[in-house]
Formats: sequence, C-alpha cells, structure tokens
Amino acid sequence: MSTKVSKAKKKSKKKEKPSKDIKKTKKPSQEDYKFNKIRQIAKKIEQKEIKLPKGALVVDDAGTKEARKRLIRIAKEVYKQIRETGKPIFTIPSRSRKNIIYDENLDLLLLGDEVKKRPFHSLTSVSDATRLIHIMNLANELLEKDIHATKREIFYSDVELFAKDQSNSDKIIEDLATLLKTIRNSTHIVASAKGMAIGKLKIRDSGDEIDLERLGTGGWAITPFLDKVEILESDAEFILVVEKDAAVIRLTEKKFWREYPCIILTAKGAPDIATRMFLRRLAKELELPVFSLVDSDPYGHYIHSVYLRGSKKLSYESPFLATQGIKLIGVLSQDLDVYGIPKTCKIPMTDTDINRVDDMLKEAFVQQNARWVDDLQHMKKHKQKAEIQALSSKGFEYLTDSYLPTKLSTGDWI
Repeated sequence: MSTKVSKAKKKSKKKEKPSKDIKKTKKPSQEDYKFNKIRQIAKKIEQKEIKLPKGALVVDDAGTKEARKRLIRIAKEVYKQIRETGKPIFTIPSRSRKNIIYDENLDLLLLGDEVKKRPFHSLTSVSDATRLIHIMNLANELLEKDIHATKREIFYSDVELFAKDQSNSDKIIEDLATLLKTIRNSTHIVASAKGMAIGKLKIRDSGDEIDLERLGTGGWAITPFLDKVEILESDAEFILVVEKDAAVIRLTEKKFWREYPCIILTAKGAPDIATRMFLRRLAKELELPVFSLVDSDPYGHYIHSVYLRGSKKLSYESPFLATQGIKLIGVLSQDLDVYGIPKTCKIPMTDTDINRVDDMLKEAFVQQNARWVDDLQHMKKHKQKAEIQALSSKGFEYLTDSYLPTKLSTGDWI
C-alpha cells in the first residue's frame, strides 16, 4: 500500500514544532513485501464520513465542554418542568431491540429515532428517573473536573439506589449518553479496559511517548481514556485482531510484526469498548486493512461481527466503534479440514452452539456474504468447533510460520 503524506505532515516534522499528525514511515519494497493480497485489499479501503440514514439516532463524540453544556441544558429543562407543572418527564431514545436497525448501505447496526417517556412522578419509572438524576450529577462533576470514573465506581457511589445490582446503574449510564446524543466516553464514565496492543506503532498517552515495539511481550494496556491518546507513527502494513490472549503470546514471543509488519490487538475474549474504539481509530487514521483471528466456533464468528458492524446493545455508538471492512482470516470452520486439524483437537458442538449458528445465519449482514454463509453452514453440518490453539497440534510455531503467512499471502479470508 503506497503511503501519501501531505505537505503539512512533512513540515510538521521540524524539531521545534513536534507533530501531532500521524507519520507513516517508508514501507518495504514490493519485492520484499510478502502479501500481495493485502496490498490489493488496502487499495479498496475508502475513508469517508458516515452519513446516517433518516430514522437513525445521530450521536457525536462531544468534547468535555460541549457534553457538560448539553447536560446542564437538560437539567435546566427538568427544573423548569418541576416549577411549571411539578411533573418532569425525561424523553430518552429507546434502546429496545425493535428500535435497532441494520442499514445495508452503511453495513452497520444503528439505533432508530424512537423515544420513550420517563416521568419522574410515575411509580413505574420513578426509580430510574431518580437514578438518572443522580448519574447526571456525577457526570457533571466528572466533566467539570475533567476526570474519569469507571462504571463500577458509579455503581458504588450509591449501592442502595441501584438496588445492589450494577446492571441498574449500567443501564442508566447508557440512557444518559443517548439523552445527550453523544458516545458514552464523552460523559467521562468509562468501562474498565482489558485490551492490549503491540507491534509497529508509536503513540502518546497523556504526554508520554510509547513505542509498542519496545514493550517486551507484555504490550501496551489499552486505556479507556482514549481522549488522552494520540497516534504518532506506524510503518505497519495491516492490523491483526486476535480473540485469545494465548495466541497473542505466541505472536509476541515470535515478534511476528518484525517479519510481517503489523499491529496486534486483543481484547482477550469479547471485545470491550476501548479496544473497539482504538481499533477503529487505528484503521481509519492509518488507513490499514484489518484482519481478525478468532476461535472456529459460533462465538468467534459473533466476536468478529461485533468488531465489524457493532453490537445491538451499543448500536447508537456503532459509527464510532465498528471497523468496517475487517476480514475474518480464521480460524474458519473449513480450515479444520484444509489444514488437517486432528479429530482429537475438535470439540463437538452443543445445542446452544447450533442455535447460535442459526441466529447468525438469520442476520442480514451475514446473508449478504456468501462465503460467510458457507462457512457457518459447514460448521453446522459437521457440528465441530475448535480453538485457535488447535493449530498447535501441527507444532508450536505453526500459527506464526505457516498458517498466518499462508492465509495472508493467498487472500483466504471472509
């Protein structure tokens, strides 16, 4: 993939004026480059602004001042209703399943524009309304002081109010974000992050420059405070998202990114918001192709779909979390046969697994991808699944020395 650097970026390299723009260093020559198929997919990447369709809730990534301004405006409106009628009502976008839409053109799961009324004087909603006012107060404090709090900290701010159940506070936190029509991180209430990144990337985190190639085998723990992170430089050719931490250990011990220039990310299982948001930023700002490596099972396919199109739970944030164009490189169900994985390493699928496959096959975005449908149907037919680690049956270095290089060079992905 050729690198285009604007005149502004070239000028910004002067020492007296440190650059805040991303620098992409010189790439290997085409003779040395091993992944012609990646170069082909890279050329197809289109970086364009997402314009939401009519009927979808439009949210943005509001800055600290703007988020607090919106919060105060809503608080004043509620206060006005109390003085005039004594019966304040919160009008909140509905996050019910029936209000989630799949947009074919954008290939994203989005939240519709339906709303729900939450009166402060109704017996059925007074507890949620009270919780919302409490969290609005906490968010205002965080924004005013420009600090962050985790969802767990919000829960512990008043355990009794949330009926000793964090799901009650988590739900209201999402309500507040949609009420403000911004992403949740803009409220300065964040989820604890669990992701890690390593490879050919330099960043600035809260003023500290970090080279992700020089962090041993531990990598950089992806922070939930992504508003404090700046992407500085990369000479990676692609990004590899890995489901399992065990597979990442194999890649980091091999220092896979040195021979195959890449950035490796993992959320160590189901993708958290910080990892998804950081991945999208990398893919968009560096204009790199992205591949996912997951277990050969229905849940692995689901994890890939969350990275690709977003989740139903956070559909209103999909434009800020989904990495469109990410390719499922493996482990495909058909790979178990193609690469000769022994029967002893295959696991029989349960009824729950088969039901999950059926649910995936019903999704419109899956039905539009014939190869994806074929692989899921193959999985259902043979009723077998396997972990990424099953590749170790062919040798500990099979993943790094044979499987991934073959997949990347041949373009064998979904």
